[in-house]
Amino acid sequence: MNWDETGPETDEPTGPVFDDRLVDADADGEDTAVEAALRPKDLEEFVGQEKVREQLDLVLKAARARGATADHVLLSGAPGLGKTTLSMIIAAEMNAPIRITSGPAIQHAGDLAAILSSLQEGEVLFLDEIHRMSRPAEEMLYMAMEDFRVDVIVGKGPGATAIPLELPPFTLVGATTRAGLLPPPLRDRFGFTGHMEFYAPAELERVIHRSARLLDVEIDVEGAAEIAGRSRGTPRIANRLLRRVRDYAQVKAEGAIDREIAAAALKVYEVDARGLDRLDRAVLGALLKLFGGGPVGLSTLAVAVGEERETVEEVAEPFLVREGLLARTPRGRVATPAAWAHLGLVPPQHGVKGQQGLFGA
Repeated sequence: MNWDETGPETDEPTGPVFDDRLVDADADGEDTAVEAALRPKDLEEFVGQEKVREQLDLVLKAARARGATADHVLLSGAPGLGKTTLSMIIAAEMNAPIRITSGPAIQHAGDLAAILSSLQEGEVLFLDEIHRMSRPAEEMLYMAMEDFRVDVIVGKGPGATAIPLELPPFTLVGATTRAGLLPPPLRDRFGFTGHMEFYAPAELERVIHRSARLLDVEIDVEGAAEIAGRSRGTPRIANRLLRRVRDYAQVKAEGAIDREIAAAALKVYEVDARGLDRLDRAVLGALLKLFGGGPVGLSTLAVAVGEERETVEEVAEPFLVREGLLARTPRGRVATPAAWAHLGLVPPQHGVKGQQGLFGA
């Protein structure tokens, strides 16, 4: 049976709302304040992203040698991997000021014109979530990036006049989590494009040790490894977990963090050994226990969890798929053998046979 939705849902989710997840890669107010103190100041101090760092270092050193502004830079990747940090490092390496804004904040071409016209020569303009910028502003940005000029329209109708406005040379750093949504004319105007990868556990351990020093937290190698293994390959999550473990250690263990303390603290905060939290386990639990491992439609699964389908699809599923615990198929969502093993459940025999073509087991 195909469990995918064929009409509007009539059941309203009534379960818990997972709106404050410890493993959410997006930054909240506390993260923003703490990250400002933890951000590395130069490329040498930046941990991870070896290829991007090496390539970007060449771009910046060549620009400084020429006495010119750096090429426009596009950084893509999941939230929390260091795109904003790299933009600030670019400004620091070029000894230039930085202006920070975001795509959703620029809804009209006039908004962008006002920002561009106030830039200083060599200034770095960081445009976060650049794919969410309005189309009129996007088209104005084409000319600004290529010719350092914008046409400001004065008046309306037949009497409207385009006044060219020369801009000082500047460097645009665009950041996006959805590089595929950028139109080709915009992507082609970036001189350097870097894709940010998820971090390996060893790299996250280095991030955690560095953050612990800055936060004046005592942590051993095994404690850092325990936190790193639950951080979903994301430095922002690693730093957030470190702060929560620090709180636990200050109350329960005189401030020192080892493997046992880290594991006990994260058990309190319901983050398991693979980095899954309550929402992730709720999705897997419903898929396995209620639907025998699937296939099941997204809307049906969301109702079973008590969440909106967008929350399940956009918040929980990407990590579960990346971890190999869940698969999206034409017939619906299907649990993998790894999901059964992770929750300590035994798959039904018919479930294994039904999944043999998908997983070879």
